[in-house]
Amino acid sequence: MRKLMNRIDRFCCAHPRFGIPRLMMWIVLANAAVWLLMMMDTTGLAFSRLCFDADAILHGQIWRAVTFLFVSNSSGILFFAVEMYFYYWIGSALEHQWGSGRFTIYYLIGWALTVIVGLVFGMDGGLTATFLNLSLFFAFATLYPDLQVLLFFILPIKVKWLAYLDAALFAYAVITGGWPMLLVPIVAVVNYLIFCGDWLFDFFRPARVQQRKKTVDFKREAARIKRDQERKPFRHRCEVCGRTDADFPNLEFRYCSRCAGYHCYCADHIANHVHITDQ
Repeated sequence: MRKLMNRIDRFCCAHPRFGIPRLMMWIVLANAAVWLLMMMDTTGLAFSRLCFDADAILHGQIWRAVTFLFVSNSSGILFFAVEMYFYYWIGSALEHQWGSGRFTIYYLIGWALTVIVGLVFGMDGGLTATFLNLSLFFAFATLYPDLQVLLFFILPIKVKWLAYLDAALFAYAVITGGWPMLLVPIVAVVNYLIFCGDWLFDFFRPARVQQRKKTVDFKREAARIKRDQERKPFRHRCEVCGRTDADFPNLEFRYCSRCAGYHCYCADHIANHVHITDQ
């Protein structure tokens, strides 16, 4: 996953204009337009022409592979409005953090995985983008686990606890979804792990392992700095602190006449050091 993410990041850096700015806003607006259309259509024709249908897609109705993203299962206007606001808020935050390119790739991969599963297993109108959109919350909670939000605009709760509820919803869908619908939440989680798996595994890694890794890195960095300093040419080096005129060109160095041999000291230690004898 790390290698794949590195390639995605390099692609985004090499193509800074790639991506759809405010992608989640356009998805929410499309959902709103389709929802209003279905509310006005008492015949159900709009749903039948826009929903996912593997057989119809394979017979030329390829627009269904895209329009199913905008078909919502919400019936009540209040629930639909809250759902769309939630998607817009999460998607906008992720796009701001990741950039338009990376967020667009996240959504495209999730869409492609969902479509592939739907086509391979011949799914029909029951396939929606609900789990793809809900997987955005996993990524948001990974980035901001301690952010506090108001549940139902009343109860303060941290995002990570809502992520656990989201995970419980995914688990329930897998258990009760039946074959092959249980694959839809699974591929949504796979998409999330592609982008956030490394952060998630680091979060659950024991603290002592993380600390050991940091300590090893620090020692390596300190050794590298010391080697780089030793390679620098210098004329004077303090016997006590090790500072050189190459690293501190404005520092004064002197040789002690009371020490046996030639021993150099900086201005801070010329009068404050143990004299070296021939013993």
